[in-house]
This record gives sequence, C-alpha cells and structure tokens, in this order.
Amino acid sequence: MIKYFPAIVSGGLLTLAFPNTCFYLLAFVALIPLMVSVVTMSEKDSFYAGTFAGFTHYLSLMYWIVPTLNRYGGLHLLLSLSALVLLSFYLALYLGGFAFFYKRLKVNRILTPVLAAALWVGLEYVRTYLLTGLPWGALGYSQYLNLDFIQVADFSGVYGVSFLIVLLNAYLSMVWIFFTRKRKEQDAPYAKRHILIGFVVTTFFVAFFYFYGVSKRNRIASTIQNSPKVSIAVVQGNIKQDRKWDKAFKIHTIEKYASLSNDALSSKPELIIWPETALPFYYDFDMDYSRKVDTHVRKANTNFLVGSPAVESREGEKDYDIYNRVYMLNRFAIITSTYDKVHLVPFGEYVPFGKYLKFLGKLTAQVGDFSPGKGRFKPLVFNKHSTGVLICFEILFPSISSAFVKNGATILTTVTNDAWFGRTSAPLHHFSISVFRAIENRRTVVRAANTGISGFIDPEGKILKTTSLFEDTFISQSIPVLKSLTFYTSHGDLFAIICIVAICLTFVVEKLKKKMLRRNQK
Repeated sequence: MIKYFPAIVSGGLLTLAFPNTCFYLLAFVALIPLMVSVVTMSEKDSFYAGTFAGFTHYLSLMYWIVPTLNRYGGLHLLLSLSALVLLSFYLALYLGGFAFFYKRLKVNRILTPVLAAALWVGLEYVRTYLLTGLPWGALGYSQYLNLDFIQVADFSGVYGVSFLIVLLNAYLSMVWIFFTRKRKEQDAPYAKRHILIGFVVTTFFVAFFYFYGVSKRNRIASTIQNSPKVSIAVVQGNIKQDRKWDKAFKIHTIEKYASLSNDALSSKPELIIWPETALPFYYDFDMDYSRKVDTHVRKANTNFLVGSPAVESREGEKDYDIYNRVYMLNRFAIITSTYDKVHLVPFGEYVPFGKYLKFLGKLTAQVGDFSPGKGRFKPLVFNKHSTGVLICFEILFPSISSAFVKNGATILTTVTNDAWFGRTSAPLHHFSISVFRAIENRRTVVRAANTGISGFIDPEGKILKTTSLFEDTFISQSIPVLKSLTFYTSHGDLFAIICIVAICLTFVVEKLKKKMLRRNQK
C-alpha cells in the first residue's frame, strides 16, 4: 500500500482545493504526487493509484451524503455509509481511468501536459452525462473565486478551467521528475529540451487564460454598467426539513413567506422569488391553502416566482403524475407560466428502473416519486423580462442553462432546498456552481434557497450579495439584464468534444505507429 500513498495525498489535496477552505490554489499542484508516482508503475498499478486518489477525494468531498440519507432519507447509518462508499468508488473509477491513460501517454512526452489536460476534460464530460450524470466536484468548480482565470468559461465552459489546472499539474510533474531523478542520455522523455518546450506551451496557456480573463472582465463590467436593471427580491424561509411537510405547519409556512415578502416590498421588487417547493402542498390543487397564497400575492401587488409540488391526472387514466414545479404569478395572482423540473435526482426524486428497484424506495420517502418535465426550457416572463429557472440539481448541467438563454432568458434563476445538507460543505459547493453558469451565459444568476445560501451573481461571476445558512431573511438587489449570446451558449461543449477527439486520435495514431514498427522489425 505504500506505493499508493502519493495518490492518497493527491486525493486529500483535491478536496482541500474545494469550497469551505481557502486553499483553492492547491488544485494547481494537487495531482503532482499522483502523476509523479505513476511514472514508475505499470498501467495496472496506475489505474489502482488513480482509483485510490479518487476514492479518497470523493469520500472526503461528498461525506454529506451520510447525514442527508440517514437523517432525512430515513436510511440506517450503515446503509448511508454504504451509499457514500459505492458512489465514491464509482466516481473514483474516472480518476483511475485518467491515471491509466496518463501512463500510456509516456511516448508523447513533449505534449503530455496538453494531452493529459484533454484526457481529464474528456472524462469529466463523460461523467457529466453518463448514467444521468453527476458532475458534482468537477475540478474547475474549485476556482469559483479565481475570477481572472475562469472567464474563459464563456467559451469552453467549466471544462476549460479544468483543462488549465491539469495542464499545470502535468507540467510541474515533469519538472519535478527532471530535477529529482538521475537521468541518462537515452532518457529522452526527461531531456532538457522537453522541459523548455513544455514551459513555453504551459506559459502560453496560463498567459492566455489570464489576459483573456482580465480583458473579458473589463468589457463585461462596462456592459453591465450600461445595461438595463431590474429589482428582484429573494425570500429565504428557513423551514426545517423535518417540519416542512407537517400538516399543522403549512399555515405557518405560508404566513412566514408572506411576512418576509412584505418586508421585501420596501425595495420595490418587480419579482419576489420563493425557493424550491416552498409551498408544502399542491398549489392550484389544494385550494384552501392556495387561496391564502393568492391573497398575499395580490396584497403585495407584484410578480411572484413560487416553488411547489404539482399533481396532474393522466389523460384517460386513473393514475396521476407529480412534478417539482415553479409557478410565475402576476400581481393578480394569476398563473402566467410554469416550469417542471426536467433533470431529476436519481434515488432522490425518483428511482431509476423503479419497477425492478422498489426496495430502494426509502431514499425518496420524504420527497415522492416525481415525473420529469417536458424539457421545453421556455423562459418564464414577468413584466418586460424573462428568466430561465433551474431547480436544484439542474444547476449542475450547463446545457439546461444554455437552452433557457438561447430561448430568450435574460436572467437565470435557480431555486433549491438545501436543508437536506445541514451545516456541511455541500451548500457552498452547490452555490459555487452558479458562478460558472453566470459566466458561461453572461447572465445574472439569482439563487433562492430554503435554508441558504441565497444570493445574486452578476454576469462577470462576481458574487454581489449572499445570505447566511439557516437564517430567516430576504435579500433584494438591482441586477443587470444582458441579452447577447456567448460562444458557449451558442455552441455548447465544443471545447470538451475537441478534447475527446484529440485524445482519441492520439491513441489511434500511437497504436498505428506500434503496428508499423512491428512490421518493419519483421
């Protein structure tokens, strides 16, 4: 096990680079122990080393799964721990695959840093969409406060930031090996010229990312200053999860949100936002409760965006569907538009292959078995503005944000209920992802969370205002409204696809070279 110790160190350093610490720059060196150690390993041991690194990283990054499942999912502590271990192991396989293929890049030593970065991006892209996708903890998200270096996301998405991080790790690994190992003349991979060429290539990328970021920030700041503004208020009700669905608590919930909304009227908002499933009943179906909400909306005399579960009977059938929905209400409490969550949380909001996995139903005990929305991603309109709404888990998927913006959204809103996470690091991790959605699309992101963190993020990725966790409060802000489309919004994950093609071509060409070499030897 001693030979895997450097890999385990890399896993720990990766976790320290993520939010809730002040060590985000560690990401640029975190992979060095792993990369250096696999050089002397076989491909098989390299895979094991990468898996150990990944398992250490995800086990410590996503520890919050245990209290979430144990306390709110009603799952036994042992089963909750098992779920964390299994999920961490699955995610670790991607890092294992990275280490395995990184080892095979040994023949391309000059271009290894670039190819390693492309390999990492390719695997992150696959992880984002394979088996419904789980891009939580994508490497680039660790840099959400590093604004100068993440502006490239409007071209490449978060993948471009991950690319730069791995590129720098790979080059510094080469430098470490060059200066710490005895070299012979035939040891071409560590020749001085390779180090010098790598320095030029790495410096070029670092300089490009930095100057691109500085230039973009100046231009976006100027655009924001001259753009139209809209005043929005976010209400953070801070409703405890274990009381949220208590029948005796429903009236109190409505009155609490109404009271905080009345306080927010002093800022004259054009829109007041309540979080995901803020209403603990079926709005527009449970009419007694719905009328109480409507009365408060009409008194406020402004637009409301309200989260609520929704029920609809299936046409021609006795069965029905339940949706995780947001309603746009005008000042007369008339529903003008709705959006149903499309990308549901597997084993959280529905059970995949539920017909065969009924025994896992306890994971959804407090939430219900939701049906996915139709996926039209049509923005919700209020006054002269329109907002795309991402419900909770959907903020992890950049394609959903882009779809809303391409369909005309001038603002992005994400509503969530992070009460499940307690006081773990998960709420900040979840919040930090919104910074990238803002930069990718150059749209202000408004975040409304039941227990926090709620806040406003401008199109530059700058966090304008936030709330604390578990605080009954509201915040309001005059936010910029931008309409132009970025390269990323228009073309999506083209950068990630190019990386996948490049790394595949590299291995194909290398295999052909080996075949030709064997033929010539015969």
